[in-house]
Amino acid sequence: MLVILKKDVKGTGRAGDVVKVSDGYARNMLIPKGMAVAATDKNIRSIEKQKAVLEEKRKEEKIEAEKIASDLEENKIEIKIKTGDNGKLFGSITAMDISKAIMEQEGVDIDKKKIQLKSPIKQTGEFEVEVKIYPEVVAKVNVIVMEN
Repeated sequence: MLVILKKDVKGTGRAGDVVKVSDGYARNMLIPKGMAVAATDKNIRSIEKQKAVLEEKRKEEKIEAEKIASDLEENKIEIKIKTGDNGKLFGSITAMDISKAIMEQEGVDIDKKKIQLKSPIKQTGEFEVEVKIYPEVVAKVNVIVMEN
């Protein structure tokens, strides 16, 4: 039986895919749980329209993400923190601290999970940090850690 998947199904396919599955699997598992619909001509046309709208939305989101990335790369994020001797920090600068600083200085809300630190920053100086804004858009942000 041909079905159109409404959600990603492990081992079967991704949302929007038209796949051939056994009749029992479709009738007893996929369709009752709302994971798929029968692949009729009407449903296939509907899915194609939804894919086109989704693709357009993704293009717009990517353009917006590229704009945010270029703005972040142009500016430097400054973080002031209490330090000890030789510029060593009391504690460290984490992805959460960088996320808060970006929000305060640039007005852009970046999830801390999207900030990729190789290790926490434990001294003053300038560091380059990668921020994954969108699946294909990564910004290299300069973070300056200064003594308070």
